[in-house]
Amino acid sequence: MTQWRRVGAWVSGLRVRLVLAFALLGVTTTVAVASGSYFQARNVILQQAQDAAVMSLTDQLTKVYPIAQLPPTQDDLELLAQRLSDRESFAVVLYRDMRAQGGSEITDPLTPELRQEVRDGRIAWQRVLLAGQPALLIGTQLALDRPDGTSRPSGVEVYSVRNLVPEQQSIDQLATRAWLTGGLSLVLAVLLALLSARGVLRPVRDLSRAARRLGEGDLSTRLTVRGADELADVARTFNDTAGTLERQVGELRRLEADARRFVADVSHELRTPLAAMTAVTDVLDEEAEHLPGDAGRAARLVSQETQNLTQLVNDLIEISRFDSGTARLALDDVDVAAAVTATLRIRGWLDRVRTELPPGVVARLDPRRLDVIVANLVGNAFRHGAEPVSVRLSADPDWVTIEVADRGPGLDPEVLPHVFDRLYKADTARTRSEGSGLGLAISWENARLHRHGERRGSLVAGNGTHGGAVFTLRLPRETADTGGAR
Repeated sequence: MTQWRRVGAWVSGLRVRLVLAFALLGVTTTVAVASGSYFQARNVILQQAQDAAVMSLTDQLTKVYPIAQLPPTQDDLELLAQRLSDRESFAVVLYRDMRAQGGSEITDPLTPELRQEVRDGRIAWQRVLLAGQPALLIGTQLALDRPDGTSRPSGVEVYSVRNLVPEQQSIDQLATRAWLTGGLSLVLAVLLALLSARGVLRPVRDLSRAARRLGEGDLSTRLTVRGADELADVARTFNDTAGTLERQVGELRRLEADARRFVADVSHELRTPLAAMTAVTDVLDEEAEHLPGDAGRAARLVSQETQNLTQLVNDLIEISRFDSGTARLALDDVDVAAAVTATLRIRGWLDRVRTELPPGVVARLDPRRLDVIVANLVGNAFRHGAEPVSVRLSADPDWVTIEVADRGPGLDPEVLPHVFDRLYKADTARTRSEGSGLGLAISWENARLHRHGERRGSLVAGNGTHGGAVFTLRLPRETADTGGAR
């Protein structure tokens, strides 16, 4: 299929179209000019041969005319036929039922149409094929002088049959030359088309390569402007556009880097006071039961919000690592079923989750990041879905697949494309939600961090056939060891 696509692209390419256009123009012009010249020359040659034959017959009749008596004898007709015949032509003389022919063995070369014209008293001619060769038939009727100086038809029909082979050979030579001229014109048209295509396609190819480099991120790409034609205007426009894009992207990158650095700096700066606040909230948690009324509720609220803020800061720090490219895997040979079971047990979910975890599935993964992904998916199912929540493990030689499903209302089709966006909220009126709002985004990044060759981990959201949301995690069983800190 790829080969056919390449052939189709080559056939529909600009070079082929230019060559075909020039070739078609050359062939059309050559055919028109050569055909016109051929037919005009052919008519001229045949007309000259015809006129010469008519004049020759007229001269010969003048020399042998008149016939001594009417009706003529067979000998008279034989003698007239012999006198009118030569190497280039032969004659046929008719009078009523008598016939004489000289100089050829071809019998009955005359056509009814020609004989009718001659009987009507006119000089007539006709081009025919005799024995496969072109010939010219010329016919006339001898006149008989009257005593009063007038003449009347004698009834003696004289026909001259002339071979047109020399003229046909000249016409064939003209046709051959016309075809040769057409072939040379076609070759010249193709050469001109190739030269023109080269001149047109070179800047187009340069533009294509430059656009490809620009699309790959090389914003310093520029074209060399040659000449002052339309292609030069396109090159200048490309350079102006590339320059504007480079400036805008540079500004966006600077703003993005500033934003990332700001988030990372703020997150790190908040860790110290948050550590102190966490220590205080631990004390408040111990004393909250002994505090009266509003004081107890306030203590528990402060403790919960402090935990939420700590989780948010940790998630922001994790996101900043992904954005800066410093996130690395710490790989180990992991029993996936055991790792998932441990994640559920630590969080007290083991009795609430239905599991299908076949033993013996070992993969080279980052166990901490697998724990984060599974915990986020199961926790998300409890918060936004409905029980029962299920976790199912499957594997093949190349992939490990973990599916987390619930029986809740599922995901709205408008929400699906944005499930893994950072801080995305399906309900815009909901200003607060349990959790940091970054869990699914972090899980998606952790999944993609696992890769082996062209195979890269993925996390996909969807809806089950019986309702509820379904999140499918696929990780390559062998992941390249990139090293580095967690």
